[in-house]
Amino acid sequence: MSRTRVVVTGMGTTNPVGGDVATTWEGLQAGRSGVRRLTDDWAESMPVKIAGRIAVEPSEILDRVKARRLDRSAQFALIAAAEAWADAGFEGTASEAGLDGDRVGVAFASGIGGVTTLLSNYDTLLEKGPRRVSPLAVPMLMPNAPAANISLTYGARAAAQTPVSACASGAEGVALATDQIRLGRADVVLAGGTEAAIHPLPIAAFANMMALSKNDGDPTTVSRPWDTARDGFVLGEGAGVLVLESLEHAQARGARIYAEVLGTGISADAHDIAQPDPAGRGGSRAISGALRDGDIDPASIVHVNAHATSTPQGDIAEGLMLHATLGAHVDQVVVSGTKSMTGHLLGGAGAVESIATIKALHHRLAPPTINLDHQDPQVELDIATKPRELPTGDIAALNNSFGFGGANVAVVFGSI
Repeated sequence: MSRTRVVVTGMGTTNPVGGDVATTWEGLQAGRSGVRRLTDDWAESMPVKIAGRIAVEPSEILDRVKARRLDRSAQFALIAAAEAWADAGFEGTASEAGLDGDRVGVAFASGIGGVTTLLSNYDTLLEKGPRRVSPLAVPMLMPNAPAANISLTYGARAAAQTPVSACASGAEGVALATDQIRLGRADVVLAGGTEAAIHPLPIAAFANMMALSKNDGDPTTVSRPWDTARDGFVLGEGAGVLVLESLEHAQARGARIYAEVLGTGISADAHDIAQPDPAGRGGSRAISGALRDGDIDPASIVHVNAHATSTPQGDIAEGLMLHATLGAHVDQVVVSGTKSMTGHLLGGAGAVESIATIKALHHRLAPPTINLDHQDPQVELDIATKPRELPTGDIAALNNSFGFGGANVAVVFGSI
């Protein structure tokens, strides 16, 4: 694989904190939670009654007819992609923007896929019979539907990949996009992930496996990474998209560059289908792999946007990973847990958190972790509870993502 340098030239998101990147960044810096009490009729019977709904509904943005042909997860994907594409300076399709569509790719993930489409059509089948099931159900529910619709919208023909690695999926999309460019298969790739799983069945399933917090207090205080009172994650929804390009391609067209993808690492725990390796060995291999991939000195890492879901075991394991990979330098690293505000976006998490990591580098300001009242003594990290300034000069930041099945992805971004 070549050492082609890969840079970020566009970003887009829709999530519980904001309907675009600017609003999201302002909300994260302000410590604003997007977690709310669910108002759906079905929520009253659920063991968990809170979640992170997106701040701006797709109906306020997308054409109504087009939206009806898309699962909610794909709706989020197209909204975030449109912002990222325009932010990168492109208009219309790839060819209309002066690009060769054969050199534009997609690496866009989902952890679960079109679960709301699947379950609603199953309800229709039971209640009204097979003739009433939507003929669009399969192209709406398939996990690669968001990637396919992005490819169709922008005429991106290099590839339309869909990594499905649970909660690590969005970050894996960024890693695969980086590989596409380094392998010479594309000049520009739309990368990231999406999820829309706020539905009775996923909520009941996550709750019954003791993964979700059952705290029924103020919804904005329930997601609390590293706090001694944490008892599980808060389900969220949303999407994030990055436009990645080779540095040469970006410079040739005079593009604004936010950051560089310095290195990526992927590993598997091979430990348990749901629980992380308690020693954090798998995640450590992913982080070490990202550092090796970019020939990165651990001392250049000044900030980590951690996976930090608020699960008792996961938060401790991630702390061990950072100590194992960054050594004594970990004491000089500012750590943020933005899921304290967004909730856990599953397949969209790694993408949205990549955006937060890049914005932190770009503005030299790490976002806070909210709801951290009493830090777990087993987690020996410098966790920002207020916005924290980052150093000047050439610096790097790490984004971690881990998922069920033992999936681990680490991405290191560098200032430029």
